[in-house]
Amino acid sequence: MNFFRRRLVPLPALGLVLLAAGCSWTDDTVTAVVPSPDARTSGHCRKLDKALPDRLDGLDRSDPEPSSEFTAGWGGSAIILRCGVPQPAKMLDPNPPSTTVDGQGWLVEEPGDGSYRFTSALREAYVEVTLSKEHAEQGAGVLVDFGRLLKKTVPDGIAT
Repeated sequence: MNFFRRRLVPLPALGLVLLAAGCSWTDDTVTAVVPSPDARTSGHCRKLDKALPDRLDGLDRSDPEPSSEFTAGWGGSAIILRCGVPQPAKMLDPNPPSTTVDGQGWLVEEPGDGSYRFTSALREAYVEVTLSKEHAEQGAGVLVDFGRLLKKTVPDGIAT
């Protein structure tokens, strides 16, 4: 009898190890710094937030934490939008890296991790769109969708 007890004692421990190996202890929550826009810009961002789609570029909406009407996301970290960000310093360069997509101007930045960050130009709120490295490899077609939404919700002008 004693022989069997010694043999069986490691089995519950082995079971716990196997159970833990099948579970993920990592936190896959995507986070984004929430901008702090002024009252006027906040109003534009709220209108944009209400117009944002539940699905974009084949990805379901999955907003980052902490939850805010100034941030949105699709496909985890594939596409992250932040509305009411401060004017990027690069916009003040004489020839900033930029592009125009479907009539909407965008500042283009490469943070160095393979992702791309686009910030809207000539709107009363700066809207930043970050595409993960993996999603950026598929192109920046989402800028067409975002440009159309901006034209409907954020007036032309210069953000303050």
